[in-house]
Amino acid sequence: MFERHQGGDKAVLVCLDFGEPDYLENIEEFKLLAEGNGYTVLAVIQGKRQRPDPKLYAGSGKVEEIAAAVRAGEAQTVLFNHTLSGAQERNLERALECRVSDRVRLILDIFGRRARSSEGKLQVELAQLQYMSTRLVRGWTHLERQGGGTGARGGPGETQFEMDKRMITERVKRLKDKLKELQRQRDTQRRARERGKQFSVSLVGYTNAGKSTLFNALTHARAYAADQLFATLDTTSRKLFLDPEHSVVLSDTVGFIRDLPHGLVAAFRATLEETVRADLLLHVVDSASDTRDAQIAAVDSVLAEIDAAGIPQIVVFNKIDLKAGEPAVERDEYGRIRAVRISAKTGLGLDLLRQALVETVDARAHGGTPAAASHHTPYDPLQTEQG
Repeated sequence: MFERHQGGDKAVLVCLDFGEPDYLENIEEFKLLAEGNGYTVLAVIQGKRQRPDPKLYAGSGKVEEIAAAVRAGEAQTVLFNHTLSGAQERNLERALECRVSDRVRLILDIFGRRARSSEGKLQVELAQLQYMSTRLVRGWTHLERQGGGTGARGGPGETQFEMDKRMITERVKRLKDKLKELQRQRDTQRRARERGKQFSVSLVGYTNAGKSTLFNALTHARAYAADQLFATLDTTSRKLFLDPEHSVVLSDTVGFIRDLPHGLVAAFRATLEETVRADLLLHVVDSASDTRDAQIAAVDSVLAEIDAAGIPQIVVFNKIDLKAGEPAVERDEYGRIRAVRISAKTGLGLDLLRQALVETVDARAHGGTPAAASHHTPYDPLQTEQG
């Protein structure tokens, strides 16, 4: 249904600088995305522009440079770290004589490969179909070559185009109906938990921040965890016993990323309901990342998009084993923990995190604010390293 490259395809990456902050770090992230989807990266073409070229996005001179890199390495694909229009993709494929994909399609392809649950697969297929619906014409250019001119229906290939569009529309409707049914089942389970007054906690964070590793460390579960972007797509929930008197339901959710395609946010809204309905969010941050602040901002942006910005947060600065520093906490004006430094991999600081959760559950039980307000600046309050 959704065309994918063959494993081991050689690719040339294109990352243009339009004056965004963290430009070089974004290039490294895009390389990880490409390699995580099985591409062999031959070259990264860079350049500065004030705005995208309407026809080729990169401009004719830069496209010639890209074409030279494609020929030199016999690349099968060119990946743009940007969002291309359907017309720009078609123009680039003609000019480069190879497959062209943008950032959105690459992320959709990764999600398509990584989804494991039936619901996750449905959500990914929905996002893929919605993406394809804006680019149907590219799949039927062969009909234009076969046609003999403009007919009474308005143009060559129009009948097939309309048929394909109708099939996609019908499939999208069926997928949405299935997802609504699954959401109703989840709502029933959630109401059962609420009747039992079970406190719910959701792990959120940038992809590869270590959410699944933390989930496994806390619950002794065996959720899939790997040092790669989007290792986990499907929500997993477990009961977490903090001490003999306190327990919560802990949910691990899909990681966020800069410029996460809106279609994916919409398609995964049912899964992200666990985030929206949570009593508390544990915002897991990769403290060793040079782009930590930008990653925090990207997560906050998605939380706002799914109406979860107002849910209380505890910020969990993970991976302190990769940087100098000891487990530590920061408390709010009420004396409650609002940020903690840990290593999910080694277990450092997990006792402090459990303490923070116990305090939060107690505060809710006594009618208080469960944790510090979710609004925070992208600043590590526990930073102790020099320089």
